[in-house]
Amino acid sequence: VQLVESGGGSVQAGGSLKLSCQASGYTRGDWCMGWFRQVPGKEREGVAAIRRDETSRVADSVKGRFTISQDNTKNSIHLDMTNLSPEDTAMYYCAAVPVLLWYGGLLIPDEYKHWGQGTQVTVS
Repeated sequence: VQLVESGGGSVQAGGSLKLSCQASGYTRGDWCMGWFRQVPGKEREGVAAIRRDETSRVADSVKGRFTISQDNTKNSIHLDMTNLSPEDTAMYYCAAVPVLLWYGGLLIPDEYKHWGQGTQVTVS
């Protein structure tokens, strides 16, 4: 499975960005896909994740500002980020795991098996 993120960039505080993740390879069946972020010197943290059955979870730190969505016909997920703050500055990664290998934690990085290269989001 290959994951390719797009949509990162630089934005002023209060602005918006939309990230997209395109999956290719074997993605049939039930999968979880999510967004994680990491800043240098800190652990990777879960931002938002969604399962094919539309079960989703958003981290408390971004709740009300970030929305995750999926397009199963195109094997892609998106992250709509609004009211961005400098604290949202990070490298954002897309990740995926088949439900058969998943232990139930939508926002736990260690449960994901496939990762993209990341896209930088900078808020000033």
